[in-house]
Amino acid sequence: MVIIIGAGPIGLATGIALQEQGIPFKIIERGCLVNSLFHYPTNMTFFSTSDKLEIGNIPFISHGSKPTRSEALEYYRRVAEHYDLPIHLYETVTSLEGTDGDFTVKTDKDIYKAEKVVAATGFYGQANMMNVPGEDLPKVKHYYDEPHPYAWQKVLVVGGGNSAVDAALECWRGGAEVSMLLKHDTIKPTVKYWVKPDIENRIKNEEIPAYFNSEVKEIREREVVLKTPDGEVTLENDFVLAMTGYHPNFSLMESLGVELTEDKNCMPIYDEDSLETNRKGVYVAGVVCGGMDTSRLFIENSRVHAEQIATHIQEHL
Repeated sequence: MVIIIGAGPIGLATGIALQEQGIPFKIIERGCLVNSLFHYPTNMTFFSTSDKLEIGNIPFISHGSKPTRSEALEYYRRVAEHYDLPIHLYETVTSLEGTDGDFTVKTDKDIYKAEKVVAATGFYGQANMMNVPGEDLPKVKHYYDEPHPYAWQKVLVVGGGNSAVDAALECWRGGAEVSMLLKHDTIKPTVKYWVKPDIENRIKNEEIPAYFNSEVKEIREREVVLKTPDGEVTLENDFVLAMTGYHPNFSLMESLGVELTEDKNCMPIYDEDSLETNRKGVYVAGVVCGGMDTSRLFIENSRVHAEQIATHIQEHL
């Protein structure tokens, strides 16, 4: 038995690869199916074309050249149904005991015996905090869904990447009074090429005021205080959308006994060919392999992990 932690695209792909090898497995997911994708903005369009997101040799047909969030959710649900994957949703892994070939996986609902364990948990579940006073106020959101709740409100969007740009443009078009705060002196070059000119023009025309090389100093009930190159600026504010990025669940990696690199990326230590970590019998798969370097691995270039892991497990069971 193999336990796969995480029912994202790579967790599903790993299950399919094990199924094709005749190896029994279970997938355990703390949220819903493809939980990270579910928490993407409601109207999001992927950067990748649909064929780059396919798993299990199931075609992904989208209406446009680039699929939407809703199309991806339906696609991965249909893949899971097609292969009848044994998935346990809304169940959280709490600990891993034992050794290779004789693991005990404990969750908040049950206890499972496993010969191998695969962590395919992604990085979207843990928000990067700003660590400023007032960040715990209800008006501060680290996940953005849709623009409607922010209509006619004063909104500060923090960040300069795709999530921040999408949130700023959608909220502005949805009737919000939007400002942006960026850590650096420009919009990130990785912003989707069909969106980047849009936000740059909104900033140039002062339709969306932007504070570059700046950071949040304090968040108050009705205000937000910024540290800018020109000194402190206090803005009237109803909501703060902190699109500051995300990171892997390092506490889970620690509970699994997976060592991390000591550099800023905090990458799990694993074999490039087998994806097996320092703890024999425990594997990592998907974007979690990149640690804090969240721009290195995506669905499209980590799908190969599934076959690598399944082949190695089949050879060592």
